[in-house]
Amino acid sequence: MNWLAPWLKISFVSMVVLFSRIGQTTGPHDSPQPPAAETSSKPANCAAPEYRQFDFWSGDWDAFDVDNPTTKVARTQVDLILDRCVLRENYEGADGHNGQSFSIYDASRKVWHQSWVTNRGELLVLEGKFEAGEMVLSGVDHGRVGQPLVRGIWKPVEGGVRETAETSIDGGKTWTPWFDLVFRAHKP
Repeated sequence: MNWLAPWLKISFVSMVVLFSRIGQTTGPHDSPQPPAAETSSKPANCAAPEYRQFDFWSGDWDAFDVDNPTTKVARTQVDLILDRCVLRENYEGADGHNGQSFSIYDASRKVWHQSWVTNRGELLVLEGKFEAGEMVLSGVDHGRVGQPLVRGIWKPVEGGVRETAETSIDGGKTWTPWFDLVFRAHKP
């Protein structure tokens, strides 16, 4: 019996170690989970202030032509998605022209990027910067005759947001108004 006692002690200690390791893993091939302090020390995605520059446009809006502020031309819902990294616009025009845009700050190039697509097969890609309190994005409209440059300017105004758009057929030397909208909080 003397030979059995040490063997039982070793077996018991081995089982305690084995069962304590099983409680630390979540699966047969998983490693133990890091302590909570390690996971919370990672910086949040899109936490830099630049990512918040266009947040003023986020909301549920009715859009009106600045020259005709009583006739609604569209309903626009703009929300932050993908962990607040992307601004998504859903535009429903009163004339049936619908579209969506996705805007993101590209930290690698220090530029804002927007892709706009519509139910008419249109694609518009704009890029630019937030400057002097305005988001200014521009690009080439490949779908229009002459492929003009287009420029959109968004800025917060009292009671909403204003978006003006311009086109240029001379490489940006002169600009012609395209549209001028004001977004006000949606009223059901």
